Amino acid sequence: MAEKQFLIIGKLGQVGYQLRRTVAPLGHITALEYPEIDLCSPSSIRTVLDQIKPDVILNAAAYTAVDKAQSDEERATQLNAQAPEILARYAKDNDALLVHYSTDYVFDGKSKRPYVETDTVAPLSVYGKTKAAADRAIRSNGCKHLIFRLCWVYGARGQNFFLTMRKLAQSREELRVVSDQWGCPTGARLIAEATALALTQVLQSKSPESYYGLYHLAADGSASWHQFAQKIIEGMPTEERKCKTVTPITTGEYPTAAARPAYSVMDCSKMERVFGVRLPHWETLLQLVNEEASQV
Repeated sequence: MAEKQFLIIGKLGQVGYQLRRTVAPLGHITALEYPEIDLCSPSSIRTVLDQIKPDVILNAAAYTAVDKAQSDEERATQLNAQAPEILARYAKDNDALLVHYSTDYVFDGKSKRPYVETDTVAPLSVYGKTKAAADRAIRSNGCKHLIFRLCWVYGARGQNFFLTMRKLAQSREELRVVSDQWGCPTGARLIAEATALALTQVLQSKSPESYYGLYHLAADGSASWHQFAQKIIEGMPTEERKCKTVTPITTGEYPTAAARPAYSVMDCSKMERVFGVRLPHWETLLQLVNEEASQV
């Protein structure tokens, strides 16, 4: 049997960087980043796909600047909605599998319990709307797909809340962090490992169609941004941190261009039931990422 061809889009992103390692044992990897592929250019996307002829496409690229997207809707739409639709069309026409990453920001945060995959989406921001549009396009297309909806992604590389808090804690005695937004802080490395485990099962199955669909993929447990920040700083070496106090504030005290869901905790029981994959508690994950950060 010929070696499967994997295309990873967004190789320098938090999840994409980790996917290069976790997916490598499954086949031949081609990992690309702008300008090797321009997701704002349909012709660039199609040219790359025609050249590589991937059996599996992992789209880990996105416009993730949530506040900036409010004033840059056209580009956010191109990257987050239109590009995935083109990938889905290719997957459908060429019998390829599309793995796509979505977000908890497709929800409005009004739920009183963790969100499940069948809950109605009602995004509050341009970012959330464009990501929800991609989910709809992929699912209605009928291509072979796995959509993993993620929550509060962070890692030891890139730009994220974890690294921002660590940097600020080195120079400030007090940090003021929002305490009335709740989610599931989830490490990028574990997302990539869970993806590889799921993919292995799909590719080895005699009935892979039973696996296709939308899944919530996040750490166990929940936290506010304030609680997350406290734990990040507690995990830093004493000699590296100047911060002594993490003060809780409300969303109203920290206005942003884009509205965020107040509660976007996700129920990941479907992921566990179908694939046998359950990510550890977010505090356990944080310890792992702290160890990784000390080695970077």
